[in-house]
Amino acid sequence: MAEIEKLLEGYKVFYEKNFVLNDGDAFKDIQTSQSPKTLIIACCDSRVDPVILTNAKIGDIFVIRNIANLVPPYQPMWDSNHGTSAAIEFAVNHLKVKHIVVMGHSNCGGIKALVDDDIDINKEFSFITDWIRIAKKIKEDIPKDLTNEEKYIFCEQAGIKVSLKNLMTFPFVKEKTQNKTLKLHGWYFSLKDGSLSTLNKEADKFEKTDISL
Repeated sequence: MAEIEKLLEGYKVFYEKNFVLNDGDAFKDIQTSQSPKTLIIACCDSRVDPVILTNAKIGDIFVIRNIANLVPPYQPMWDSNHGTSAAIEFAVNHLKVKHIVVMGHSNCGGIKALVDDDIDINKEFSFITDWIRIAKKIKEDIPKDLTNEEKYIFCEQAGIKVSLKNLMTFPFVKEKTQNKTLKLHGWYFSLKDGSLSTLNKEADKFEKTDISL
């Protein structure tokens, strides 16, 4: 895995490509403002970078990353910090994105910890424990006849649905989806085979994206 020296070398390649060879063309229109049309809420997992997975260009997408790509319910209180909620508010109300994608993935450590009860419940305080509990209800709906692998996949996809449901508790998200100026999407990326599945809301199931060229 890349350490600091390798990352700095990578930056030099980036700089030469974008500012030496191309005279900063990619940045000329976005130096003073940004206007992405899509917000992607993804996991912090180092293997699942939405910019790389979508082959996006600089400025194309606004990205929120957190443990298990979760969205908390709308909580208009001032007694704690709400980093994810603040970023959603900024993307929707200020950047006026037209799409919000919640992108989950296979082998998600956060969801696995929730399913296996392997969270820090005995610690006096744990950021991870309280955060993962946003999706605690998904455990109640696990079908009894699933294998372990199927159980995790079920819960990873169910976690995406929880986040989509919680997005609708934000008044400004609900308003914009109802007047059709904002659309919500659920995506699931498989580290096993590289497939991307999208949520068919009418059928309430994830369907693999056609990758035929």
